[in-house]
Amino acid sequence: MPRNPTTGRHRVTRRTKIATLGIGLALAAGALVVATTTGGTGTAGASEVDKSFFVDITQVPPGTNVNQALQRQGARGTFTVDCGRNENGHFNPDNFIAQPGVRNGAEHLHDYVGNLSTNADSTNESLAKAGTTCKNGDKSTYFWPVVRIDTEEDEENPPAKDVSGDREQAKQEKAATQVDCPDVASKLADVPDPAAAEVERNLDLLDNQVKEANTRIAGGDLKSEQDIRNAVLNPLTEKRKATLDRIAIAIGRTGAKAENLGGLAPCALKQGGQGGLDNGGGNSDGKPAELPGVNENNEIGDNEGEIQRVERADLTFTSGGARQVVAMPQFLRILYGDAKQSTNGPANARPSWTCSGFEDRLTDKYPICPEGSKVKRVHAFPNCWDGKNIDSANHRTHIVFSDQQGRCPQGFKNVPQLRITLTYDIPRDVQVNGQYKVDAFEQEKHNPRSDHDDFANVMGQRLMNQVVGCINSGKRCSQ
Repeated sequence: MPRNPTTGRHRVTRRTKIATLGIGLALAAGALVVATTTGGTGTAGASEVDKSFFVDITQVPPGTNVNQALQRQGARGTFTVDCGRNENGHFNPDNFIAQPGVRNGAEHLHDYVGNLSTNADSTNESLAKAGTTCKNGDKSTYFWPVVRIDTEEDEENPPAKDVSGDREQAKQEKAATQVDCPDVASKLADVPDPAAAEVERNLDLLDNQVKEANTRIAGGDLKSEQDIRNAVLNPLTEKRKATLDRIAIAIGRTGAKAENLGGLAPCALKQGGQGGLDNGGGNSDGKPAELPGVNENNEIGDNEGEIQRVERADLTFTSGGARQVVAMPQFLRILYGDAKQSTNGPANARPSWTCSGFEDRLTDKYPICPEGSKVKRVHAFPNCWDGKNIDSANHRTHIVFSDQQGRCPQGFKNVPQLRITLTYDIPRDVQVNGQYKVDAFEQEKHNPRSDHDDFANVMGQRLMNQVVGCINSGKRCSQ
């Protein structure tokens, strides 16, 4: 009886469930019924993967990876962050970007690295307060649907496993007042090297000033909004003015012209920060909807099988082919691919699959790799920001892809392009037999074109400025 490679436990598969249900119905009817399934191992069941979804990677033409072509032009620097490979087992079927507040709204399981608190209820404030798996302290959240192996073998019932991913989450302060300040790093197009240290020191200071202001508000002794303005907001604006002046002076000393930063000093107040734009999904009583969750086998809906832990997760920021990039604003949301491509059409779906040693060719099918080669997913995110919004109603129009020369549409700015590369050790016989699949909405039928990825930037301004500096200067940085 095989063991679950993720948890070391045995699993009740679809075959066992169907047989048990059939016997139960037979006994209830007072008749003797033999419950059966059709086909051999790996060939039966409602969520069987279409064999036409698989392709021998050696039959995919080379030169189809536009991401590699873009990296041969523009700024050559990169910034790689080590956030592990979800060793702590942070899984859940939520998506706070596309379906904020809706538990199990993704209807498939996500694999997380980075921010430890990410779930349906995540907000800017909860993410900023949480811990992270990233070695350099990056609190950004990176998440994608898991890959499973399903060989349809009978196993026994395991004990329940908690996969909520909420173990590290602090209590949400939904009604708390917070200060909302303009992002500064995203307005600094290119900081000269001689000014970099002073600029980074002052960006750190700006972050700390906001934290101190929010701590003061959270103390609860300021009873009215006017009290908060007088005691916190107005002094904060004055502190920011002085700090912004120091940034401008540091850049000016190098002979470079500093942007007019004075308009970035004033901050506003907001109530109960929301993590994204709500695109629906609620009950008649006004409470967020909650869909069926994972079962005792870490399965949800027709997403059945053993979760395959990522062997390696590479998170790298590049220029995306641009000559230079500017900083992303904090809390910027970005989607890659389309989880509902069968409904929405092909516009946002992108080929993501390849094998190690064949990275010059991407395909929209599950690859069958040669012996010694491993299955890989490559997700290169949109990289042209509208310069204003951290999100949009469809979560896409505020940030789009550059063209094949790395140029953005008019009015958009090149920001660092996040490229996530995931490597899996999937046995070759499983590949050949078509027995691995990505978690998906039921209507997608595990189509590999539905592969997708999500990111929210929760870096501090200093760290984001380092990302920009490494990319624009041609350095290869790793933290």
